[in-house]
Amino acid sequence: MNGVKVYCENTGTSETIQAGTTLKELSDRICPYEAKDGKAAEDRQCGQPVLAALVDNRLHPLDYAVINPHNIRFIGYGHPDGRRTYIRSLCFVLQKVIREMYPEKILVIDYSLPSGLYCEIRETTCMEDGRPRPYFATDEELEQISARMREIIDADAPFRRRTLTAAEAEEIFSRNNQTEKVNLLRTTGHFTYEVYFLDDMADTFYWPLTTSAGVLSTFNIMGFNDGFCLQYPMDGDAGRVLPMKRQSKIATALKEHSDWCSIMGVRGVGALNAKVLSGEIIGMINFSEALHERKYAEIADQIYERRASVKIVFIAGPSSSGKTSTSKRLAIQCRILGLNPKVIELDNYFVDRSLTPRDENGDYDFEALEAMDLKFLGQQLNDLLEGKQVEIPRFDFKEGKRHFNGNFMQLHEKDILIMEGIHALNPAMIPDVDNSKVFRVYASALTSLSIDENNNISTSDNRMLRRMIRDNRTRGIMPEDTIMRWQSVRRGENRNIFPFQENADAVFNSAHIFELPVLKYYAEPLLRRIAPNSPAYPEASRMLRFLDYIVSLSPAEISAIPPTSILREFIAGQTL
Repeated sequence: MNGVKVYCENTGTSETIQAGTTLKELSDRICPYEAKDGKAAEDRQCGQPVLAALVDNRLHPLDYAVINPHNIRFIGYGHPDGRRTYIRSLCFVLQKVIREMYPEKILVIDYSLPSGLYCEIRETTCMEDGRPRPYFATDEELEQISARMREIIDADAPFRRRTLTAAEAEEIFSRNNQTEKVNLLRTTGHFTYEVYFLDDMADTFYWPLTTSAGVLSTFNIMGFNDGFCLQYPMDGDAGRVLPMKRQSKIATALKEHSDWCSIMGVRGVGALNAKVLSGEIIGMINFSEALHERKYAEIADQIYERRASVKIVFIAGPSSSGKTSTSKRLAIQCRILGLNPKVIELDNYFVDRSLTPRDENGDYDFEALEAMDLKFLGQQLNDLLEGKQVEIPRFDFKEGKRHFNGNFMQLHEKDILIMEGIHALNPAMIPDVDNSKVFRVYASALTSLSIDENNNISTSDNRMLRRMIRDNRTRGIMPEDTIMRWQSVRRGENRNIFPFQENADAVFNSAHIFELPVLKYYAEPLLRRIAPNSPAYPEASRMLRFLDYIVSLSPAEISAIPPTSILREFIAGQTL
């Protein structure tokens, strides 16, 4: 057969290979381990095993056969798509074991936790609150599940990929009692589907798996709530699992959202698509908005109950979680109860630009706690708590300096101060302020809606779509810039926000059950503008493939979203 010339980014070399050579065969020969520091890794100490590859900036499994010239980059666990490939493959091994041990039950991978993926084994014949009842596996059973997974991994069992017709795939998943997967197949309208097999176990994952199970050696299973947590390797250390963090407040918020989905009969994207296609989505919009309103009222009630002591409300959360809308909606609910909210922006307490700390690259680190004038902030808060009048500063970001423009403030009997910022849950921000005077709220888009039973939706992906839409609309930021900055944003969140989530007195989940069909309408055209040679293209391609399984709302249906909705902060039309 004719030779095909390919360029390998990992080694910086061109290779002529036989047409039909698989990526696995090529990687085994020239790059068996993921590159580190821009060079090809030659042994396990220098890098992690190759898990997938970017072919002309598109993600492909290693069984992909090369028949044309390509630019190829092999990736391992150090790459975001490599991590996702590992986790998907590990989930398939888990699903195979659950089906072996409990043939009359199903595995549901429900949502992401700080320590891994929350999973439940569910009955298929017993219903509870409109969904299959959880089966409570004992510690001994969890150990047996883990041991059987290790047997499959040690045997390096292969994953086989086949293209089936929609009818063939639907028959398999109907037989397996995977109703959410069947709903998805019926509402997307695809003629064929890629189905993976592990022995006789079949499933769809919508993105690549590894070629075999042998590379999945790092994992753990730990009992959690009604199910268990599947722990996978740490980012930056593929030899150790994520540490177990039992963050009960976040888990409770995720469970509550999952329950809301069940109440509305929407446990997966397929059921959501069916609601859109049947014209029922406006009712769902109204229901979901009512749930948000109820939650705002509940948090306001908590603040009111502590009104004798609480004078400051701090709101924190990761990027695009809707903190600004949350503070405004919460203020309205507090006014209904007779309180008088006053708002101060924590950004006005930045130190002068010349005093701003720098990161490891020498750039200003505006997300560092030290970028704020903590002493001055604490002094003003204590003065306000003592009933004194203070002059609130205004920070000029263009000039990089703080100014005073005669904006005086004093707290009276029914006044409360609402402040929003990334460090608002960190006790080190106000070490000298009486903690009993402060009520802390954590806001984030904690979606627990899944694609189907075994494919959850990342809360990070949800927020990135929100940010892309808003920043393009309000600041003219190109979608590829949002994508390229996102990992840096995530690192800042991991450092400054997520470690302090459990300090919150209340958690507000800003996710809407109906929002993905809305975000698709706005985000899909933006993502399609990203050129194939852009470094943001692999992520754009992944997001487009994800959105391809979602039925978009029409402009008329989007107009039914009320002007006070948190989504209006991102798609425009908000009147708060």
